[in-house]
This record gives sequence, structure tokens and C-alpha cells, in this order.
Amino acid sequence: MACQSVSIINMDEQALLGLNPNADACYRQKAMVYFEQLKESQDAWEVCAEALAKGIYRDGTVSFYPAQQQLIRETLMKWLQGQLMNSQPEKPFIRNKAAQVFALTFVMEYLTHWPKFFHDLLSLVGLNPHGVDVYLRTLMAIDAEVVDRDILHSPEEVRRNTLIKDGMREQVIPSLVESWYQILGAYQQSHPEITCQCLEVVGAYVSWIDLNLIANDRYVSLSVVSLSVVSLSVVNKTKLVESLCQVLQSAGFFNVDQEEDVDFLAKFSRLVNGMGQSLVLSWTKLAKGGAVKEAAEALRALETKVPLLLQLLVHDDDDISANIVGFCYDYLNVLKQVRYTLLVGNMDIMLAVMKKLTYDEEYNFDNEGEDEAMFVEYRKQLKMLLDRLAQVSPDLLLEAVGRVFNNTIQRWQTASFMEVEVAIRLLYMLGEALPASHGAHFSGDTAKTSALQDMMRTLVSSGLSGYQHTSVSLEFFETVVRYDKFFLVEPQHIPIVLMSFLDHRGLRHSSPKVRSRVAYLFSRFVKTLHKHMNSFIEDILSRIQDLLELAPPENGFPALLTSDDQLFIFETAGVLIVHGESPAERKQALMRSLLTPLTDAFRLLLAKLASEREEERQAALADCLSHAVGFASRTSKAFSNKQTVKQCGCTEVYRDCLQTFLPALSCPVQRGSLRSAVRSFLHRMIICLEEEVLPFVPAASEHMLKDCEARDLQEFIPLISQITAKFKFKVTRDLQEFIPLISVHVYGPLCLSPLQDQVSPFLQQVFMPLVLAIFEVLCRPAEDNDQAAALEKQMLRRSYFTFIQTITSSGMNEVLANQGVENVERVLFTIIQGAVDFPDPIAQKTCFIILSKLVELWGGKDGMAGFPDFIYKHIVPACFLAPLKPSFDLTDAQTVLTLSECALTLKMIHLRRVSSSLVFLSVEVCQVLQQPDAKVLKNYMKAFFQRAKL
Repeated sequence: MACQSVSIINMDEQALLGLNPNADACYRQKAMVYFEQLKESQDAWEVCAEALAKGIYRDGTVSFYPAQQQLIRETLMKWLQGQLMNSQPEKPFIRNKAAQVFALTFVMEYLTHWPKFFHDLLSLVGLNPHGVDVYLRTLMAIDAEVVDRDILHSPEEVRRNTLIKDGMREQVIPSLVESWYQILGAYQQSHPEITCQCLEVVGAYVSWIDLNLIANDRYVSLSVVSLSVVSLSVVNKTKLVESLCQVLQSAGFFNVDQEEDVDFLAKFSRLVNGMGQSLVLSWTKLAKGGAVKEAAEALRALETKVPLLLQLLVHDDDDISANIVGFCYDYLNVLKQVRYTLLVGNMDIMLAVMKKLTYDEEYNFDNEGEDEAMFVEYRKQLKMLLDRLAQVSPDLLLEAVGRVFNNTIQRWQTASFMEVEVAIRLLYMLGEALPASHGAHFSGDTAKTSALQDMMRTLVSSGLSGYQHTSVSLEFFETVVRYDKFFLVEPQHIPIVLMSFLDHRGLRHSSPKVRSRVAYLFSRFVKTLHKHMNSFIEDILSRIQDLLELAPPENGFPALLTSDDQLFIFETAGVLIVHGESPAERKQALMRSLLTPLTDAFRLLLAKLASEREEERQAALADCLSHAVGFASRTSKAFSNKQTVKQCGCTEVYRDCLQTFLPALSCPVQRGSLRSAVRSFLHRMIICLEEEVLPFVPAASEHMLKDCEARDLQEFIPLISQITAKFKFKVTRDLQEFIPLISVHVYGPLCLSPLQDQVSPFLQQVFMPLVLAIFEVLCRPAEDNDQAAALEKQMLRRSYFTFIQTITSSGMNEVLANQGVENVERVLFTIIQGAVDFPDPIAQKTCFIILSKLVELWGGKDGMAGFPDFIYKHIVPACFLAPLKPSFDLTDAQTVLTLSECALTLKMIHLRRVSSSLVFLSVEVCQVLQQPDAKVLKNYMKAFFQRAKL
């Protein structure tokens, strides 16, 4: 029959006549048969959809019996159920047509025969993505049919639509809203297209449903996330955001000042932030794409959100304000791009940021906790806004800050600390907001430099440094140092500021926090301006004399400055002395008067430590001694290549310090901290005294390596390496003198073992015991799970190999060569062992560098006797054995570097031993070795060992 054919286009008009209540029985029978056939037809839903969509049978002349109505409902639901089971959804136009059919069926049936339309639909669909898609399309089709004001309706249709909306509000809207919430939560990550559809539905329905169902905590929170992942077109996203904004505004949520629920406002501010950033993104894409009209609409939409942005930004609750910073920052970026500084909110945002930078009265400066830390982070966000404002309109920002600063400083005696602090803070922040090369804020742009100069002049001459609040004091000194170049322009203000640093306003402030910070800032201030302080040097040194005293532990009185703070004061004193214009004799006298109290106190405390029995007291004395050494070391940082220790006449002063400090190395207690301090001082003296330090090295080495542990050896080796690298050939003789002392005093019986009979020359008693002692420490048993011990051994091994590398690369290979054949072999075997046996690519790389260098030095005809045999018996095999180790990971970057050094070692062997290496190595390898580009060899080696490990 026609109804069973796929060619059915329209319903059988004759059969439809049987639906008339007044029709004859034959017509009614014909209609029943027709609809039974239609029910079985595959094309039935299309026929019904076409009829319903075109509204052919909506004139009242045709109506359906309940059985036929039920049949249509079943047909639609059956089709929908089929969609749920399909692996792929229908084409969009089919889904749109189906949604239209569902919508028209709903309009005709909901008030009379199908009040459970949505219940049936939701029960069937659940959260199946194909079903949800049709469900959301149906809701949009219903909105178009019932709500859309752009469609003209007859009075009868208007009354019908009103009844439908009233019925929905009473019966199903809460269920629909809940379904939207579930859909947004379920699909915002996995199906962004469904999220888009759902948000569009929400935007369409909010105009006529109860707003409280949408404008609440849970929906606002979910909408924040959904807006961030939604992938609507930029135009549609703009419309969606605008729709949501209209709803929220209609519900009164834009009246932020009247909302008392802070938790809700925090969520609401995140939603506004998301909407604002979405609009910014839309504008950016539209502007880049050349869509001028749409971009202008997005920009207008942005501007309308600025009043709300400002309300949230200046809210008393910082969390609410912080939530909107992202939108504010992006909006300022828009202003920067359009270069139209009179757009909405530029100055208002500036004033808002300035207001929110202000501390609360409840801020606890003495005991800063979590709340205070959060405010500090919030201030950093506000600083980002200020920096962006400077990019948008630097002149306007400079003017605004100048106005706030000047108005506040003029009345600082009566202003609250919050006002004064933020005024200075704004001036400080201008230093980064309006950047200048190397801090040169007072050259270049006349308007800028003049404004900053005026504010700095006001700051230092106003007496503000005496304000009695820690935050103001700190901000004053921070700003003075930030703009220290101001004093190069107006040096007449230096004495006033110096006094503020030195008296109760700075280094002698009642707050330890202020004193500590000022100690550091004073150091920076002096380093920049020392050339302008020549006439004040001795006065400054006199005023800080008590701050330079070493505080003994038995004092009992708390010192004004901690030992860390004193380091800055000693460095400052050193800078003043070294860079002053006094003759060398006067500099020497000043430096001696600075350091002599330290050395005198050191001798007394060291004597007490030697006789002290209580461990806690010993530790306190050792700390004090370490501080004394550290202070003396810190003064040496003032010297430079232009102002050396020798030029300043201070060589003897530091030599005396060395003689004073070295005895601490032999102290039987608290060796670790004392040795560490003296060793650090030696490092500094190697730089400052140069060869003058060499006579002290043997004695120092003797003491430092007595009864030493792995860490002592590890920290001692860099000292020798530093000497070796700095002095090279000058050091050879001294090195030969102090290494015997190391071996004799540290390793005792070890160096007098069988080696004693074999070693006769002076240096032959030195090197091998040191090597063997190091590896004796490395071989000491330790617990398998002792991570600290394992790390110490690894670092010692690396230090040892680095030391050998330093000797070979510094042209002092004779230190090794003069050890005798057997001892040289012992050293070489430790290097072979390091290259092959220890799974540490950093150490292995160093070992191959050593081997390559030794091949270069000794591998030729005039090289060390017997070394060619060592090359072929040990070095060449090591170049192949190491990469074949299971631990040799060719996917590790450090290991690849090791392989490169291994390849270069083979390359060096080939260069130094061409004829014999060609015989020893395979033809293939030799062909690669003869390539001029070392990269070819490296790649070959990597590929070779990758194949070998398969």
C-alpha cells in the first residue's frame, strides 16, 4: 500500500476524513486501517512530522481520536528511543525537524492529553548525549513556538501560549531547571556543544521563569565553569552573555551594595569575571577577523559591564574584589589596544585600585598570619592592574598618583597610617609601572622626571620618615632605595636620609622587622651613592660601631640586629672604607679598626670553646665564632678589580685575620661549623689576597683534613681546585708542599703502608694516599636505605674527579706524572672505574674528559712510558663497556653528553695513535673516526650502542 512505501509524501486525505466524529462507519474503519499501516511504515514519522510542521491539520477541521493521539505519541517516543541506541546521531537538519515535531505536538497536546510530556521525555532521555541533544533542541523549538515575540500569533494562540507557560511554571519548570543543571555538570568537559545548547536554553527561558531557580549559588558556580569551556561562536557567545546579564540584572543581582550574602557575591563575582573575559575574548577574535560591526557590539557590551566591574572591584571583601581582577586586567588590555583612553572606567579603575591597595585597620603587622598573607597576594594582583593602567595611560596614572600623594603628604601628621602608607606605596609602584633603563627615572621624559622628582623631594623633606608606624617606616625606606638615583640629581638630600637610616627611624627602630629590612636597604643605598658620602664616612662608621659588635652568647641582652642583618652592615662598612677617597694608609687603619674587635673577640671565644664541656654551650660559642669569620669575609666583598686589597693597603689586615682564624681548625669540638666558616673565608681570600694566601694553605689543609669525613673531603676538594685554577703554574710548588701534610695528618697509617717503601721523592708521598683515602671513605659500608650517606658519597666522588680534571686541564699534569708508574696507574684505574662502574652520568662524563685529556698529553711518541698500552688495555675497552652497562640510559640527556665525551675520547685516541688504532679497531669504526665532523662520530656511537643493547 501507499502508506507502506518510502515514497509517502502526504497523508491520505480520504483516510483522514474518518477522524471526523460525524463520519460514517466505513470512513472510520478506513482511517483505523490507514493508521495501523502508518504505524508499521518506516516513513511514518516523516509523514507526521511534515504534516505537523506545516500546520496542515491545525484548523480544527481534523482532530484525532485518543487512540490516534496515543499512536502519534508512541511513534515519536519510539523514534527518540531509537536515537538513544544509535552509535551516531542523525544529521542536524533531521534532529531540528524532529524537535519541531515534538514542539508542535507539545503545543497541541500538553494542556489536554499529554501533561506529562516533559516527564516522559526526561525519563526516556536521561543523560544520553543523543537524547539530550534532541531534548534541548525541542526546548528551543517550544520557546520559538510559545514565547518568541518576533513571531506573530493570533489572539487565540496568545491565550493558548499563556496557558501553556502558566502550566509549565506550576508543574514542570523546576524539573526542567534541574535537568539543565545536571546537563551542564555532566557535559561541560566532554561535550562542549551540548553545554552551548544548554546555556542557550537557559538564556532563552530565564525571561519568563522564576529567576530564583537560576540566579542562585549552585547555578552561578556552575555557570562560571561552563562559560570557561563553552565553544560557541563569538557572536553567539556575546549574545549568550548578554542574555545572562539581562536576567541577572532583572533579578536585582547588579545591586551589589544591597547584597549582604558575601559567599554568594564571591560566586557571583566569579561569574561576572567569566562573562567579562568571554566578552573580551569575543571582541579580540572579532577585531582580528575584521568584523567591525560585531566587534563594536562586543565592545559596547563590555562597556556596559564596567559599572558592575567597579562595584565588585571596590567591594569591602577582598575575595570578591580579587575574583574580578582577571576581567579588569583584560578590559584594560582592550583599552590599550583601542588606544582610546576616554573609554568607560579608566580613571575609575585607577581610583578603585588605589583604594583597594589600602591596608585594613585589622591587619596584624606584628603577627602576620594567613589573612595577612592573602592580602599581600591580593596586593600583587592589584599591582598588575596598576602596571596595565600605566601602559594604557601613563600620563593619567602619573597625574592621579601625584594628586593622591601630594594631598596625603601635606597632612601626614593627621592622616591615618593606611592613607600615608598607600600614598608612598603608589609612588614606589610607579617605579615598575613606568619602567626606566637601569633605574634611570630622572632622565629622559621631562614631564615624568619632573613629577617623580617633585614627589621624591616632598617625601624626603617632609619629615615623614618619623611617622610612628612600621608599615610607613618600611615603605619610606623601600621607596628611598627604589629611587636612589634621585640623590645623584639632588645630592643635597643625602645627609637627611642618612640620618634617618642611622637613628631611631631606621637601624634603631623599635620594630625588629624594620631594623632588619633597613640593614639590607642601607647596604644598597650606600653601594649606589658612596661617591657622594666621602665627607660622612668616618661619621657613619662611628655611628654604626655598636652595630658591628660581635654579640657573645653570655651577653644575655638581645642585639639590635641579627647576625644575618650584621652581615649587611659589615659589607656596608667595607664599601665605605674601600671606595672612599682616603689614602691607602687611612683605608688600612679604618679596615683594621673595623676587623680588630672581631679578631680579639674571636681569640677569647675560641679559648672558651676549647675548655667548654656543655654541648649546648659549645654550639652557641661555635655559632658566634662562625659569625665573626663570616663578618670579616663579608667586608671583602667591597673589593673589586679596580679597588683591590693590595691597592687599598689592606693585605696585612686580612693576613692577620687568617692567622687568627686558622687555629679554629684544630679545635677538638664543633669542627663542622668552624671548618665550614674558615673554609669559606679561605675561598674569599684566594680571590682577594691572591698569591698572598698560598703560605697559609698547607697549615689550613693539615687541620681541615684531620679526622675528616666524606663531607669534609667533598668540601675541601673545591678549595684545592680553586687554587689550582686561579694560580696554575704558580701553585705547583705550593701544591707539592701542602699535599704531603694532607696525607700524613689525615690518613696516618694508610700513607705509611707499603707505599712508604716505594715512594722516595717528595711528591711521591702525597698524591696516592689522598686518592686512596677518598676511595676508602667511599667504600665504607652504609645502610641500603641511607639516602643521605649515598648522596654524600656520590658528591665526594664527583668532587674527586673534578679535582683530577682541574689538574689535567690546567697544564699541571706533572703533578700526576711525577708519582711513579704504579701510583699513576692507581689514579688512572680510579678514573676507569668512575667511567665504567658507577652509574652516575655526571661523574662518568668528567672521567671521559680526563681520559681524553690524558690521551692528548701522554698518547704521542713523547708521552709517558707505558701509557699507550694503558690506552688499548683499559681506555678503549672503557669506551665500549660503559655504554653497554644496563644503567647507561641513552634516553637521559646527561647520559647522552657522557656518550659524546666517550666518542671524543676515541677520536682523540685515533688522532694521537693513528696507525696502531687502525689495527686495533674495526674497519667500520675507523672509517667513522676519520670523518672530520665529530658529530658524525657521536651519532654513530649512539646508534651503535642502541643496537648493541637490543
